[in-house]
This record gives sequence, C-alpha cells and structure tokens, in this order.
Amino acid sequence: MSAHTIKPLVTAIAVSSGGRNGHTETTDGSVSANLSVPKAMGGAGLPNTTTPEHLFAAGYAACFGGALEFVARQRKEDVTGATVTCETSVGPREGGGFGIAVVMRVKVPTLSKEAAQVLVDETHEKICPYSHATRGNVDVTIEVEGK
Repeated sequence: MSAHTIKPLVTAIAVSSGGRNGHTETTDGSVSANLSVPKAMGGAGLPNTTTPEHLFAAGYAACFGGALEFVARQRKEDVTGATVTCETSVGPREGGGFGIAVVMRVKVPTLSKEAAQVLVDETHEKICPYSHATRGNVDVTIEVEGK
C-alpha cells in the first residue's frame, strides 16, 4: 500500500543528511538526532548519537502500543500499564545486502497471557501500520506476557 492509497490523518516529514554518520530531524523540530555507525558495524560509535534502528524501534514500539490501546478500547479490555519493547537488529541477509529483524515484547499486567495474546494478535494482524508495513519484508517475532 503506498501513501497515495490512504487518506492521510497525519504526515511526518524528516530530512536526513550524511547518512549513518550524519543528522536527521523532522521539519516540525519535534525530533532531532545526530547519527553515527556503531562500533559493532565498524564505525566510530560516537557518544550522544543514535542509529536508524534505534529510531525505528522507538517508532514501532510506540505505534504498536497505541494500536494495542485502540484494540483494547474496542473490546472493552483494560491494558493499563502495558509496555511494548521493540528490539530492532540489522545485519547481512541471505542473497546479499542488509536487512532488519524485530523482536517485539508486549507485557500486559492487567490480563492473562491468553487474553493479552488475543489483543496483540489483532493489533499485529489488523491495526498497527508498522506491522502492515513490515509484513512480508521484515522478520517480526512477537512475545506476549500477561499477569
């Protein structure tokens, strides 16, 4: 699905220069980050910098959490205190080039694991735009923990 096939509710615009050793920021000034290649990837790993993977992990975790809350409201379930931890990795992929993989850990302290799993599955399969965008392109593993 391209951006042109949706009815945009909000559009975020970011500008980056210098690639992985540069700077990225949103045009509204809400996000501004200096970037450097981590030492594990052969870079300098400069202090007070981040990576595209950190930014992706933060965005996916926040989006998934919001989508989970939406699903819970629709089903009249309480997910107060739920946390979403998104672990995003980058590395070489079979066939050449690089890819990313995600491990999403969702903890819902107000529900049993089974009840939380139902909400998380619906969130991932039907609601979260990041999940839609990654489906078939990124290896996403989801782990669910309830009370």
